[in-house]
Amino acid sequence: MSRAFAYCRVSTGDQTTDNQVREIAAAGFAVEPKRIVTETVSGSIAAMERDGFKGLMGRLEDGDILIVTKLDRLGRNAMDVRATVERLGAEGVKVHCLALGGVDLTSAAGKMTMGVIAAVAEFERDLLIERTQSGLKRAKAAGKVLGRPQALTSDQQREILAKRGQGLSLGALAKEYKVSRAAIQRVEQRAG
Repeated sequence: MSRAFAYCRVSTGDQTTDNQVREIAAAGFAVEPKRIVTETVSGSIAAMERDGFKGLMGRLEDGDILIVTKLDRLGRNAMDVRATVERLGAEGVKVHCLALGGVDLTSAAGKMTMGVIAAVAEFERDLLIERTQSGLKRAKAAGKVLGRPQALTSDQQREILAKRGQGLSLGALAKEYKVSRAAIQRVEQRAG
């Protein structure tokens, strides 16, 4: 007899998992309260690194069903979600996602759906990289200085080089100019 488990996650303490629990019940899944795992943790943290999810993994057995309301409850990273679903599938656990029509993500149709989602996520990531690079090129062509502003003025940099030539230490100069030792070293590297 397969058991149904629900995994409900929110990102912040001012949110609640109540709606997710109600959604699962409304979809016709009778999940015993002791089999509902709720947790407050960012979706950017890999599922296997979350305390609640790790505890859930220890309770799941071959033939069980894990229900989530949306795919992003498992994680925001498509690769992590895919790895999590594959691991659950390898252990004989079916994963149902209500937002995807309740499809079992470990089935053939579910695997196809996961493949499409992963491809779209990769495409979006590639587009973001292209737009970012294009914007940086455009800004550079327009004469905009990219990167963090320098902590030291040109006059200060000349003074530092002169003082280093007189033997002052990195630490003393860093303290005098209220910057890190690394900032002093960068002045020397750019001059050298």
